[in-house]
Amino acid sequence: MDQSTLTNILLTIPVLLFALVAHEWAHAFAALKQGDPTALDAGRLTFNPIKHIDLWMTIILPAVMLYLSHGTAALGGAKPCPVNPSNFHNYKRGDIIVSLAGVTMNLVLAVVSALLFLIVGLIGLAAPGAVTALALVQRMMEISVYYNVILLFFNLLPIPPLDGSHVVFHMLPPAAAQQYRRVGRFGILL
Repeated sequence: MDQSTLTNILLTIPVLLFALVAHEWAHAFAALKQGDPTALDAGRLTFNPIKHIDLWMTIILPAVMLYLSHGTAALGGAKPCPVNPSNFHNYKRGDIIVSLAGVTMNLVLAVVSALLFLIVGLIGLAAPGAVTALALVQRMMEISVYYNVILLFFNLLPIPPLDGSHVVFHMLPPAAAQQYRRVGRFGILL
């Protein structure tokens, strides 16, 4: 493995982990605001990555993909946030808000990362002696934009159990919604 690949992997791991944890934290926070303390009670309303790590989706799959792609691409996920929609003040509204909270967090992280990329670049112009370190920070922000946008659009796919499927479910007539939800058992294969 060359140094460029290793650098890419070492910069990607914390960025991807933070994006996954922040996504699940946003679900937990939104659920609490909608009346469901399930995630809070489970200790998931935290940015502590240990609480959100799934051995396969958070560690093994991204590591293998990063290695095989020479540090250029990974796919992963965190342990799904536990939610009990029956606790929501308004079931339909709560389910949509909680479902969209994760992707909203990914959007916010992508925008903030893009702004930080620009700010760090301007600092680099003013402090040429720090260009090497600032270039690494800029690369992390670039990786953050990349993965947060991927997570945003991937999670919006209307395939159960992804977040976008909850919105589609509430837009369908009741009979069609129940059939659609049954597809969730096979969603991961899709």
